[in-house]
Amino acid sequence: MKLIWSPETASKAYIDTVKSCENLGTPGAAELVAAMAAGWNANLIVETWSEGETIAISVGLNIASRHTNGRHICIVPNARSQTAYLQAMAEQSCSNLPETIIMNEEGEELEHKMQTLQGIDFLVVDWDQKDFAANVLRNAVFGSRGAVVVCRSGYRRSTSCFSWTKAFSDRNVVRTVTLPVSGGLEIAHVAAARSSGKSDNNSNKRKWIKHFDQRSGEEHVIRK
Repeated sequence: MKLIWSPETASKAYIDTVKSCENLGTPGAAELVAAMAAGWNANLIVETWSEGETIAISVGLNIASRHTNGRHICIVPNARSQTAYLQAMAEQSCSNLPETIIMNEEGEELEHKMQTLQGIDFLVVDWDQKDFAANVLRNAVFGSRGAVVVCRSGYRRSTSCFSWTKAFSDRNVVRTVTLPVSGGLEIAHVAAARSSGKSDNNSNKRKWIKHFDQRSGEEHVIRK
């Protein structure tokens, strides 16, 4: 199964985010990300956020989760960022505040916490916090349908040594694109999980066979 695009759900999330983010002064980015998350019918939306960052995209993701009836979870580096995040979301009249996970709370490693988030469909990280973002990407557990990953401040990411291929060693990246919005939004579409062994092996063994019909003079190509 793969992610299926729903233009109607994307449009609703886009319009609602435009209305909610009018006073935040971030044209384009929040609405676009909200439309993508809702349009792909994401059931598990995960983002990173640190104190001092804009809250607009978080508001958009919260709106998207309402349209998809999905979970919206924010990973923060510390308790101070958690408090600032929840306060900022409450000030934007978000009726259902997202769940939050503190990166290093009580000495528990992020890797273990990320394992509890099985099946991420939509992930947003900010490359202004490079180490934090890279750590989340390395430990993300994506769903069998595939996933969409959005990297904010993407222009910074493109000048570093990071690569999508290294980040997702167990999944193929179908395509990537960088959009000139809010410091660059770099978007990667992660492939759906491969089906198990037998069918893959059989498909790999198929070959093209050419057959020349001497009576008609026609050449036929058959996949066997």
